[in-house]
Formats: sequence, C-alpha cells, structure tokens
Amino acid sequence: MRLSVNHITHYRYDGPVAYALQQVRLTPRERPGQQGIHHWSIAVEGGAHQLHYSDHHGNGVDLIAVETGVSELVIRCTGDVELHTTDGVIGPHRGAMPLWSFLRPTPLTRAGRGVRALTAALGRDFASEIERAHALSALILDRLPYRIGVTGAETSAEQALSGEGGVCQDHAHIFIAAMRHLGHPARYVSGYLMMDDRTHQDATHGWAEAHFDHIGWIGFDISNSHSPDQRYIRVATGLDYHDAAPVRGMRYGAAEENLVVQLQVQQ
Repeated sequence: MRLSVNHITHYRYDGPVAYALQQVRLTPRERPGQQGIHHWSIAVEGGAHQLHYSDHHGNGVDLIAVETGVSELVIRCTGDVELHTTDGVIGPHRGAMPLWSFLRPTPLTRAGRGVRALTAALGRDFASEIERAHALSALILDRLPYRIGVTGAETSAEQALSGEGGVCQDHAHIFIAAMRHLGHPARYVSGYLMMDDRTHQDATHGWAEAHFDHIGWIGFDISNSHSPDQRYIRVATGLDYHDAAPVRGMRYGAAEENLVVQLQVQQ
C-alpha cells in the first residue's frame, strides 16, 4: 500500500516574534513494513531551515529558526510512503539507546498508584506476555474513553488515568508506564494513520511499542484497539511524547500563539 501525506502546521502569533527555534520530527525513515519513502519534503514559510540531524533515538530532526518579527510560521510536509503489514512486529532492538533505557520512567510515564492498580487489575491468567499486553490495552481504553479536550501535552499518565477521558497520547503514556512497571521496555511512537472514515484530520497520531524477549518490539494502538498495520506511518520514537513530538521548540517574546493543523493521509 502506498500512502500520500499532506501535512500543514500553521502557527499564528498575536505579535511579532523576537526569537524562536522549532525542532521538527516529521521525516519518516525506512523500517520493517516501511520500505519506500518517495518525494518527502519539508517547506517553511516565515522561518529558515538551519540543519538536519539524527537525535539519540535515531529520529530525523529539522531545526527551524523563526524569522525575527514575523507573525506566522507555516511548516508544510508532503510525501509518499510504501507500506506493508507486519502485524505490529518491528523486531529486534536497534539504535544507540540501550534497551534498558526504555525501562526508565519520565515525568509523563511514571507509574504511580493509579498505574500500579491498573496492572494489578489485569490478574495473572495469560498464556503469554503479549496476551497480557493486549489485555492491558483493552483495559486502558475501557477505563479512559477517547475524549478530546480534557487533557493536554503536559498531562501525565497518572493525571490522565484519574480523569474522565483522554486521547491517543494519554493512552500511549499509560500503556508505557504500565509495561515498564511490569518489566518490559516500552516507548512512544508518533506518526500518521490513514483513517477509514475520513481523509482530512486535525492531528498526527500516537501509539506505543513494547519489547518482548525473542521477538523484539511490537506496536499497540490503544485508542483503536489493534496493532499498527499498513495504514500506519512511523515517524519518530522516544521515551514519551516529548521525545517524539512532531514540532517542539522554544520562543522568546510576549506573543501568544494559535496553532492550526491540516492533515490529509490517503491512498
């Protein structure tokens, strides 16, 4: 399957920006199930591309400097990706980060009382650890229905779990916290998903991966109750959302920003 992506990130500022830098993680790389990347490009209006580099997770990063005095910044990402299903299996661990580092909690994925109670509620009657992980995924969605607008980018797994709903980022953080608590390395994944019922979307997608002995990394999309298949484009990974956020940066000046995302993913 070949998917086409047209992704526009549009920042509007209520006053001139004195100085800003943005780290853009929007360049997919070839991985298992993701073997052909065609005509991928990132264009910028209101800023200047400084450099492209690989971070410690192996993600492709473009550093964008916002031009002094501008009131708008537009980042347009386009390209095609060839995909085939691997039933969620990524395979053995690779990269500079040691596997044990994915057991380390972060402020967004620390397992507190709520996450520990969630894992205890799973019980022990499972044929395999992978079966346990799928049961955990289902339990998270049952406890925290998908609901937009009740959490934010800084909401932790514990905070989300004590609320009334959450989005894909929250589901992934809870899953990661729980799997690490159970002794499995786990990581956050950001990317694109071709949805069956729409072409136009207003955000990228996020899911989780956990590592199992003798198999390696396996993906879990908690929000959609299945493992990623040929409709998913993996773009960036990390210990949590902060490591894999599509756009993340810093800004000096009193200007407030308004963000609008326009995204099309289609075959």
